[in-house]
Amino acid sequence: MTNNIRPATSPEWQKIKTVLLDMDGTLLDLHFDSHFWLEHLPKRYAELHKLDHASAQAYVIDEITKEQGTLNWYSLDYWANHFKVDIVALKKEVQHLIGFRSDAIELLKFLETHQAQVILATNADHHSLEIKLPVTGLDQYVDHIVSSAELKIAKEDPAFWKALSEKLHYDPASTLLIDDNEAVLDSAHAFGIQYLYTIMQPDMRSPERTLTRYPGVSKFSTIIS
Repeated sequence: MTNNIRPATSPEWQKIKTVLLDMDGTLLDLHFDSHFWLEHLPKRYAELHKLDHASAQAYVIDEITKEQGTLNWYSLDYWANHFKVDIVALKKEVQHLIGFRSDAIELLKFLETHQAQVILATNADHHSLEIKLPVTGLDQYVDHIVSSAELKIAKEDPAFWKALSEKLHYDPASTLLIDDNEAVLDSAHAFGIQYLYTIMQPDMRSPERTLTRYPGVSKFSTIIS
């Protein structure tokens, strides 16, 4: 796979029996998470621990980056213990920022008419799901929700997809995955998932990406038309 932008086109939907959907940055606007981890948590950490904002921000971002791609990276319990703050409570302070990406509902309504099982496959832990599902009603649009915390394997590991297939019995050759994280798409590709798409603008308040290794979705209408 070469580094370029490959605009997404509609797959052969009649061949797709399972649709795997990521949550944050794919269906939901990543702005909530970006703002929380990069701005709100450092601000509140500085206040709670009596530090200047710049030092707190540098420390928090450095600590988070060390765990990127691991289960710890996605675990609110881990970060609550690590930073000695109530992460869930702090997330609720900015939960008004939680929302769908611009046309995610259009995709979900299309999938309601398509004869395939729809699985929300997310790295978000149960705390994150308990915050976001009531706000969005996302659970009403999918058949199953599986977290990497439940399987104890991050989605960046190809073993996640094997464990998921053993749990929910899907054939990778007839499966489509949409995810904003290309390390996750790499692991799904290694497992053999056939149809892979990435998201061009995970955070709706940030510019679109200029580099992807997978077909990039700017608007879901391009793959459901």
